[in-house]
Amino acid sequence: MNKRKAKNLQVWFEDALGMTTIIAISLLGAVVLSFWLSKTPGKTLHYFFLGPLQNMYYLGNMLNGAIPLIFGGLGVSLAMKGGTFNLGGEGQIYAGGFVATLCALLFEPLGILGAVLALLIGALTAGFLSGLSGYFRMKWNTSEMITSFLISNAVLLVINYLIAGPFMDTSTNLIATRKIPEAFRLKAILQPSNLSSALFWAILAVVLVQIYLFKTKSGYELRLCGNNINFARYGGIDVRRYEVLPMFLSGAFYGLGGGMAIFGTYYACIKEFSTGMGWNGLAVALIAKYKPSAVIPAAIFFSYIESGARNAMIQSDVTFELASVVQAFVFFLVSSEVLLHLFHPKGGSR
Repeated sequence: MNKRKAKNLQVWFEDALGMTTIIAISLLGAVVLSFWLSKTPGKTLHYFFLGPLQNMYYLGNMLNGAIPLIFGGLGVSLAMKGGTFNLGGEGQIYAGGFVATLCALLFEPLGILGAVLALLIGALTAGFLSGLSGYFRMKWNTSEMITSFLISNAVLLVINYLIAGPFMDTSTNLIATRKIPEAFRLKAILQPSNLSSALFWAILAVVLVQIYLFKTKSGYELRLCGNNINFARYGGIDVRRYEVLPMFLSGAFYGLGGGMAIFGTYYACIKEFSTGMGWNGLAVALIAKYKPSAVIPAAIFFSYIESGARNAMIQSDVTFELASVVQAFVFFLVSSEVLLHLFHPKGGSR
């Protein structure tokens, strides 16, 4: 047992070293681009690296930006642990936020219970959309990657029409629904930033997913199906169930992230508010290697990059695309896994 713990600790250290190297190379890329593209590289780098930390306002907004990425990262991690792949995060976050908003307006007389029901129904709606792809895979062996992506794209268009049409609030200049009741809005922290108590719910979600995957029978079966579905089948596990359940849970967490964004930040479903959140959630899960405990630092890092690029754009002469380039560096290097395995013995074998 001691040898096993030592081996696990060694693997964890090697993985962490590989990830640190990837992050360092990506940030070095930001430095090189700043000297190449900016006429004031020192000023650009100052605001890129230190801008998100310069006061409570920027720090709070950076942490707030990480919240939907945490939920998205958990959603992707659950799908991957079960051997499925969810590419519909964009539409699922949007659907979860939109349905939660409509339910909040409908359930206003119910008070706190209404807020909980609204978030739950929004999450279940997104879970249903994602679960459809799992069901199609179970029933007809279709690719859940393709179906989740196609369903997501269709959902985006439908919700755009609904927000800009039947449910649009004509009293505002925004293309958005009416605002949710004030009693439903999550408590603000670190004012005047946008950070809300949704951060604590995101942390709780990470703990619950960790417990589910590693402390429950269902979580063990889900991971076993993801590792070797044939072995799981011969072991008497109903593998058909675990072609649907991981996708459903994945979508539900995406949808909950959308609902939390509405209840904690926007207070109304603004047209296309979720743009980029789904793909960034996928990148966060990839950086975290689908480990729930690593999702929080991965999400904060991604949000830090975006916040730094936004500060640099405002204070200097670079564009916001600097963040996209750095994130692309991370995404490419993590997905290639070359550097992740660089520090493992025998050229990457474990």
